[in-house]
Amino acid sequence: MGLTGMQVILISVLAYLYMLDRYTTQFFNKVPLLWGFLTGLILGDAHNGLIVGAQLQLMSLGVANLGGSSMPDYTVASIISVAVSITTGKGTAAGLAIGLPVGMLAMNIDILIKLLNSGIARRAKTLADEKKFGRMRCLIPVSTFIFGLEGMVPVALAVAFGKPVVESVLNFMPTWFTVGLNVAGGLLPAIGMAMLLAYMPMNKYGYWIIIGFTLAAFLKMPVLGVALFGIAAAVHLFKSESSKNAMVAQTGVSTEGDMEDE
Repeated sequence: MGLTGMQVILISVLAYLYMLDRYTTQFFNKVPLLWGFLTGLILGDAHNGLIVGAQLQLMSLGVANLGGSSMPDYTVASIISVAVSITTGKGTAAGLAIGLPVGMLAMNIDILIKLLNSGIARRAKTLADEKKFGRMRCLIPVSTFIFGLEGMVPVALAVAFGKPVVESVLNFMPTWFTVGLNVAGGLLPAIGMAMLLAYMPMNKYGYWIIIGFTLAAFLKMPVLGVALFGIAAAVHLFKSESSKNAMVAQTGVSTEGDMEDE
């Protein structure tokens, strides 16, 4: 299965819109699952788009580009991975093998874009100081336009010119290497989850993780059931903490000692 010219354009525009949303409106922001699904819709295989997008969503858990730092763009990787997975028919591992390096390329482009926009910001400030507000207002949208190219350029190059190269690389890959990619694909979501848990109050609420795992792994409860159980537990804990805080506010006496005795 190959990509038509219209599909290449639509996927490239999708990557551009993702970057615009990420840096401006932030309606959907960095959600690899959503953008992978939309890529799958464009290619006529939304189911595969959801599967690959979910893999990249899990990999991105707990990873954030704080301040001015850069990180691999898992959403761009999701778009590419879905496109490669569907067009080659070789599954998720093949998509990740190409998508993740493209995500790293997007990270390097991100650094370049930030440098360019720093220059634009300095120029706009100079124009403002000189009271040339008309020219300043014309310059600022250039920065917004450039941000969209961060996702569009690597995606367009990969989907427009990468298929023959991708197929050559995939056919050259030995079986042990493909198996290794599948193993890595299984480990990375676990690493992302571990990084996310590192920021959570595990000492206080970690036992709920064990309860959720027991319900899903041993009692075979569906994900929706586990989620509803978690919501009920969260509501209970919230009401309990609210009652304690209200009691402390009224009496001025902390209940921590009583709770420790219990």
